[in-house]
Amino acid sequence: MKKVYLDNNSTTPLLPEVRDAMLPYLAEYFGNPSCLHEWGDAPREAIETARNQVASLIGAGPEEIIFTSSGTESNNFAVKGLAMAQQKKGKHIVVSAIEHFSVLNSAKTLEKMGFSYTTVPVDKVGLVDPEKVRKAIREDTTVVSIMHANGEVGTLQPIKEIAAITKGKGIVFHTDAVATAGTIPVNVKELGVDALSLAGNMFYGPKGVGALWLKRGTRIMPLLDGGVQEGGRRAGTENVPGIVGLGKAAELGKAQMTVRNEQMVKLRDRLIRELPARIDHVIVTGHAQNRLPGHASFCVEFVEGESMLMLLSSKGIAVTSGSACTSRSLLASHVLLAMGLPHEIAQGSLLFGLGINNTADDVDYVLEVLPPIVERLRQMSPLYSKFMKQGKGG
Repeated sequence: MKKVYLDNNSTTPLLPEVRDAMLPYLAEYFGNPSCLHEWGDAPREAIETARNQVASLIGAGPEEIIFTSSGTESNNFAVKGLAMAQQKKGKHIVVSAIEHFSVLNSAKTLEKMGFSYTTVPVDKVGLVDPEKVRKAIREDTTVVSIMHANGEVGTLQPIKEIAAITKGKGIVFHTDAVATAGTIPVNVKELGVDALSLAGNMFYGPKGVGALWLKRGTRIMPLLDGGVQEGGRRAGTENVPGIVGLGKAAELGKAQMTVRNEQMVKLRDRLIRELPARIDHVIVTGHAQNRLPGHASFCVEFVEGESMLMLLSSKGIAVTSGSACTSRSLLASHVLLAMGLPHEIAQGSLLFGLGINNTADDVDYVLEVLPPIVERLRQMSPLYSKFMKQGKGG
């Protein structure tokens, strides 16, 4: 059976070059980088090499890179750590309605600690209006967190415009760039942000490692107490193999980004163009042009996303429904609901995450396999039966 992996927005495969860079630090260079003897030298040097590689990817200084365990940790660190560090100035933060749960739930946790937060709505394509961010800001607002791109619908956000607003008001601005860093050009100076999250597994690096970029001079409260690792900002023995892999993936991502994206955009645009032409009552979600290069997302009416996932999987096709963190839940996506889609339509979401290993044959296979799956499921759908009867005047 043909195997087609189209879930690269959940995680990407590890590149062979990245794996090869990591292997020595799983065996011969096993020492603790905090130790001053020779066993600590190679791991310590490798971490600093990776720090430079990650910094170069996003146009930052290496001393501004803090290694973490994931994008989720980076988001928690940013939202909670920045808010707590600024709380003498105020205890109000602003987020968007479509943020990753690591941001939204961090805001809810802060609320239990005496902070407050405002959620900014999005339009029907998942776009945040900078003016609505401006209106959400109060005298006691200290932190704004708006993602660079939404991994579920692919829409890119106007980060530069929002940054101009926060800078003028002296507010710290964090962006979750997990979906963009290593995939599209990201330059922290051009974006104008103060903090940025990224994760290695989103651009062909290892899982379990990420980074938080923190602009020099920006105050943050550490969430982990212990040793002096990462400049005293994130305690704990470093994941040296993971950090090395993250660095190598960043280096390759920067060098290969243009070629990778040219390939993925062609496949993405074909899916977005041809899938609704082959299946009736399919809605393309997210911005038509201003979206991630390998991202195609849809809502298929009268069908549940989970059912499509299982039948596609039985044909060797891996996709997701909603975000990776909610695809095991029967609840409709908070992102799609925030965009104004009815609950019954949001339940039928499908997300195709194209990657560097995908080909035109993979798209051909999806276009061949999915229409009969949808037809089969609709024949069992009471909603579809009712719709057809009404459409025929019944």
